[in-house]
Amino acid sequence: MHVQSVSPDPRCTVILTNADFADAFRVDAVDPALGAFTAAQRMTRPLPWVSALLALRNLLVAPFGLKHGREPLPGGMTRLGIFPLLSESPERVVLGLDDKHLDFRLVIDAPGTGEVTGTTLVRTHNRLGRLYLRLVLPFHRLIVPRMMRQIGPESA
Repeated sequence: MHVQSVSPDPRCTVILTNADFADAFRVDAVDPALGAFTAAQRMTRPLPWVSALLALRNLLVAPFGLKHGREPLPGGMTRLGIFPLLSESPERVVLGLDDKHLDFRLVIDAPGTGEVTGTTLVRTHNRLGRLYLRLVLPFHRLIVPRMMRQIGPESA
């Protein structure tokens, strides 16, 4: 399954205003009937090497009190993978987390055209957030396309 980098849809930027970073990746040739929730479920399935990187990340950021993805969620909220589910419609799922250093959103759009787009938005709050973003971006650019490949029918 081919994953391509695309420009983020400007309509996504209202989901996290004043974002300091935005990127998007798209896969096509998926079942046009595939809904955003199913795409998000497939996308957020754990990948062993990503889980190992996240475990290392959690050890490194523990002294700074950053969230690790296992915190209890407010009543009624659920997770897809490690990501809290913020909103859901048949064509769009928004996952995300607000922390003291940055807020992020992962927007999965599946408009019924056979394409699924995953848009990442990040708004930093302070120097720690800007440093953290700079350090994780190389990993982000490897991880998100691999997550997007899981959406395809061969990985269902």
